[in-house]
Amino acid sequence: MRDVVVYELLSLDGVAEEPGDWMHDSDRPIFDNLGGIIERQDDILLGRGTYDYWAGYWPTSDVEPFASFINRTPKHVFTSSPLDQEWANTHVVDRPATEYVAELKRREGGDIGVHGSITLAQSLLAAGLVDELRLVVSAAIAGSGRRLFDGVGRHSRLELVAAEHTPKGSLLLTYGRSVPPEGTRG
Repeated sequence: MRDVVVYELLSLDGVAEEPGDWMHDSDRPIFDNLGGIIERQDDILLGRGTYDYWAGYWPTSDVEPFASFINRTPKHVFTSSPLDQEWANTHVVDRPATEYVAELKRREGGDIGVHGSITLAQSLLAAGLVDELRLVVSAAIAGSGRRLFDGVGRHSRLELVAAEHTPKGSLLLTYGRSVPPEGTRG
């Protein structure tokens, strides 16, 4: 079974919305970390808002390692209306994300990535379909904006798989699948 990997940039106060002024760390460790994540991914899941925002930028970008990856990798875009912009390797999905992703996980292939797409990531987290969280936590407080874990709706314990820090103070965190509460392991 394939893994769903959510990759998000977060501020210290949990904001995942467009980094804008609060993401100050974009040095080699950040790009190396991203490169290690995307080299295992064969499919990308995007919400409509992220698709619309990215389709105007990434097709002509030379920011690596992400530009080549995102342009060649199949993108599954969850929307109920036609897309306004074309982008190579894009597939429109007009059915429930949880149902579609559960089926996609059963197919052969590498990891399935969720980049940005906060609402989509939240719905997959709430449905228990996320196998790994790869978080870059910036050493900054955003103050306001959408937070990744708002509205997820259930308490989960995650297993910390790896943690490191960059010279500018960002944390590179990897969390695995939820750990069952004490006393429920078989």
